[in-house]
Amino acid sequence: MSEFWLISAPGDKENLQALERMNSVTSKSNLSHNTKFAIPDFKVGTLDSLVGLSDELGKLDTFAESLIKRMAQSVVEVMEDSKGKVHENLLANGVDLTSFVTHFEWDMAKYPAKQPLVSVVDTLAKQLAQIETDLKSRTAAYSVLKANLENLEKKSTGNLFTRTLSDIVSKEDFVLDSEYLITLLVIVPKSSYVQWQKTYESLSDMVVPRSTKLIAEDNEGGLFTVTLFRKVIEDFKVHCPGILL
Repeated sequence: MSEFWLISAPGDKENLQALERMNSVTSKSNLSHNTKFAIPDFKVGTLDSLVGLSDELGKLDTFAESLIKRMAQSVVEVMEDSKGKVHENLLANGVDLTSFVTHFEWDMAKYPAKQPLVSVVDTLAKQLAQIETDLKSRTAAYSVLKANLENLEKKSTGNLFTRTLSDIVSKEDFVLDSEYLITLLVIVPKSSYVQWQKTYESLSDMVVPRSTKLIAEDNEGGLFTVTLFRKVIEDFKVHCPGILL
């Protein structure tokens, strides 16, 4: 990434001669590419006010740098799957950072140079505070969306115990609208398939014979149905070796 230096040098009214002299010196050894960084003539006020502003600007500069780094880090986190394109999205006023710095123009509409310098600094401070508030709000919203997405992905791609079953089971797998019977879902470890088939009918009274069916399975186990009378649900749960859903 390019390195930028801000240099203040004595010059003429338009500062063109100073820039030409610098270009003449640095171009011989290809030391740098020089551009004019235009700063307006501010109403500087008294020496005492400048001394006070110097301390304030030092704090503001540190805060602004920290804020920009946090903004850049947020872009990196949002684009974690497209890290190669991060720099393309780190823009200032819609242009890349090099173009912004080398073609810098003071925004007179936001920060009028005719105002006292203390007012300009105060406006900058308020702008930075608002940017920080917006960043916190958007970062929090992104974190919520990311967590929700991760939960959805976990439900759709996780194991049978954590994923949603809406795309696995169907109404044909259940006894519906029965006053006495109910169909339960049980996750059985793969190592216990044979035991389940042999014992599920005897785990409680009133289990419907031959009612179990393997609906789906993953690397750890299978999802079985079993139908029984409603009044023995609790007794069945006590003796069931699998995980009831």
